[in-house]
Amino acid sequence: MDLKKTTAPVNTVTYNKSKIEEPTGNIYEAITIIAKRASQINSEIKKELIEKLDEFATYNDSLEEVFENKEQIEVSKYYEKLPKPHALAVEEWLNDKIYFNRDSDSK
Repeated sequence: MDLKKTTAPVNTVTYNKSKIEEPTGNIYEAITIIAKRASQINSEIKKELIEKLDEFATYNDSLEEVFENKEQIEVSKYYEKLPKPHALAVEEWLNDKIYFNRDSDSK
C-alpha cells in the first residue's frame, strides 16, 4: 500500500450515506466491510512502522540513558500525519477498490 499517493482526508469529513451503501444496498453491511478493511490497513501500517523503528533500536540494560534520534522522530512524525486507517478504507470503498463477497451470492 502506497500511503504517499492517497487522497484520503486527514480531518473528519461527512460522506453521503447513499454513496456508502450503494454497492451493498445496506449501510450496516457496507460499514462492516469498511471496518474490516480499516483493521487490515491498520495492521499493515503498524507492521511497517515497527520495522522502521527497529532499525533505530539500541539494546542495553541501562534505563538511565535515553537517546534522542532525529531520524526516528521524523519517522514517527510522518506516521502521525498520515490519514487514519478508517479514512483510507472509506476512500478505497468509494473508489471501488475493495472486493467483497457475500456468502449468499456463492450458493
